[in-house]
Amino acid sequence: MDLSAHRLSVLLAVHRCGGVVAAADSLHVSPSAVSQQIRLLEKEAGTRVLDRTPTGAVLTQAGHVLADAAERIEGEITAARRELAGLDDDAPTGVVRVGSFATAVRALLLPLLLELGESRPGLELIIEEVEERTGLARLRRGELDLVLIERDSHTLPPPPRGMGDVPLLDESWLVVVPPGNLLPSTLAELVRATWIDTDPSTAGASALSRLSHQLGTPLTTRHVGYDYDVVLAMVDRSLGYALLPELAVYSGSVPEGVSVVRLPGLGTRQIVVRHRATRTEPGAATTAVLEALRTRCAALELG
Repeated sequence: MDLSAHRLSVLLAVHRCGGVVAAADSLHVSPSAVSQQIRLLEKEAGTRVLDRTPTGAVLTQAGHVLADAAERIEGEITAARRELAGLDDDAPTGVVRVGSFATAVRALLLPLLLELGESRPGLELIIEEVEERTGLARLRRGELDLVLIERDSHTLPPPPRGMGDVPLLDESWLVVVPPGNLLPSTLAELVRATWIDTDPSTAGASALSRLSHQLGTPLTTRHVGYDYDVVLAMVDRSLGYALLPELAVYSGSVPEGVSVVRLPGLGTRQIVVRHRATRTEPGAATTAVLEALRTRCAALELG
């Protein structure tokens, strides 16, 4: 039996994202390309790995075995990257200032701060929660070295001259359901819901607008939040449903009674880190933090 590691990673994406369409969004390919890889994997394994249901794709027992193997492979690759980094006798040192929005501060940068304190004692990471426009202006002025940016479904335009973007993470959008409400099983059932909107400058507002276009009808919105923790509190008070990214849900505190639903077709939020790109930048310290961020994101267990 000759199994493709790439096809195993596709199966893992389907498992984590909850369906073929959502996995395609995450992998930046078409749903038909994902389906083709799954069919080839089933041919290699000699057994069915997915059961297609009206609400999405569900792993068979064999599929779970292969998805577990894919997670182990992913973990080994991440560990190898860390070991290679530890072999560097000329480890970079210096201060790296990172601007970010709240979700990424809590879920990515704070854990990274602890990791770097142990593995890269010569690096000093300074974290600042900033609004995106302010952060990018400070990046241009040299006051920040990195700025994390969020966008809905790869809508980020190319970086301006003198800047570079490094993709960090694609994470699924999830439906957050108030206590006592029936859980939706299809996108069509979301039409009847009242929604909590987010600030127009956020990826969440773009995602909700895109969902409205997918459903072919305006969605009813009432309250508006900027911080995702505030939105979760609003859902808890039954003020409406919310569309939130995975990190915001699982790095925050989901109130008891509030339900989280993953539906195929909701799309993904992309997190990108921007840096200055000149003859001398990013420097060694900034590059080391960039690589550590990528490793941290690769090791996240979402889905």
